[in-house]
Amino acid sequence: MTLKVRMHEWEQLAPAQMPELAHFSFGENHQARMLAEQLARAEILKIIELRNGLSIRSTSYVGRLQLGELQVTIQPKIKLDVLLTLFRYAYHLRDLHLLSDTDLDAEPDAFQDMLIEQLAAEASELIARGLYRQYRRLDEDLAAPKGKIDLQRIAKNGGVIESTIPVIHHPRLENCLINQVLLAGLYFAATLTGDLVMRSRLRRLAGIIEVNVDLISLDFHTLRRLRREMSRLTAHYEPAITLIELLLQSTGITLEDQTEKVSLQGFLFDMNRFFERLLSRFLNENLPDFIVHDQYRLTGMMSYAHEHNPRRRKAPTPRPDFVVTQGNKVLAILDAKYRDLWDQSLPREMLYQLALYALSQGWNGQATILYPVIWADVRHQVIEIREPVLGTSTARVILQPVNLNQLTEAIKDKTSRSTENRIQLAQNWIFGGR
Repeated sequence: MTLKVRMHEWEQLAPAQMPELAHFSFGENHQARMLAEQLARAEILKIIELRNGLSIRSTSYVGRLQLGELQVTIQPKIKLDVLLTLFRYAYHLRDLHLLSDTDLDAEPDAFQDMLIEQLAAEASELIARGLYRQYRRLDEDLAAPKGKIDLQRIAKNGGVIESTIPVIHHPRLENCLINQVLLAGLYFAATLTGDLVMRSRLRRLAGIIEVNVDLISLDFHTLRRLRREMSRLTAHYEPAITLIELLLQSTGITLEDQTEKVSLQGFLFDMNRFFERLLSRFLNENLPDFIVHDQYRLTGMMSYAHEHNPRRRKAPTPRPDFVVTQGNKVLAILDAKYRDLWDQSLPREMLYQLALYALSQGWNGQATILYPVIWADVRHQVIEIREPVLGTSTARVILQPVNLNQLTEAIKDKTSRSTENRIQLAQNWIFGGR
């Protein structure tokens, strides 16, 4: 019998909190036990078999996962209507009609079904507008010639000896890579949803496309190839392709000691990536007097001593999530973590990293970590880095909350002062702790 566990991100369950976990074991299911160990090493989901049962600790990943007789569903703490608004904004998705608020709150698989329904809505829009067509070369024998007559083939065949003539022509066809990926993505999404109505809708949409488009296998190599080929002519496909990429990424994990992904029986989405993407767009759009660099490399900050680098290794290059500059001056170094640092303490490794960023800016330097909250009464916190002998402050680490409800209202605001309010909000995050 399957044990079903429901929890939120950054939550821990043990037999004391959930008696059903007592005495649970994977038994002879070595594959499930091995996957649990891989998930723990990858810091995705920590499942530990104890003497008196099972301990489960979630991280920033949400979704549903099946490990043998254990089914774990992890839901975001954010209300899904708020999450939907922020998700659309972060990934440049169109505001298409989706689930109602009641449906979102009631559905246990609401998060992944939210993505899947958005994909179905995007695909419906593309079909209604007419699928993209691409010129393709065809070599055919036609009774009614069109295009260019293939004289070389005629000569090779010893002349025209049949009622058809070999020709080369370039018709505009729907059977191109971008439509093949869309078709494969719809079928793939149908395997992820437990909603029979949604699965039927996805297959119906796929059936419409499949009339003129070949079905291909979906993998990251194909998606990378498609990204290289996309242009302004296919820009309206961007939301659908992004959703397909997210769905595919969320069904596998990559371990540090492996190059290939480990397939999951389920769906796990990294909210940390979403949070970084959300902040990246908001900061880039609402700091007009500054330049925001994503994943900025702090080159020259560290280096091996020339005479003490026998292995000729490259110097470590720290890379914070965001660096804000004005001219040639660095004004702020920031990291973004999808972790509640108001109710939970700042992990030691995060603190050391931020302290390094702050100290790299010289005396009274500062580094900020942005983290999400859903309450209005949360304020920023300051950790001072002191000189150990004299005790004087040399640098500071700022823990800056990002109120997601406030951010949602700012994004939805269409009044005359909306731009000014968003700029003020972005500046408060960056410079509010100074």
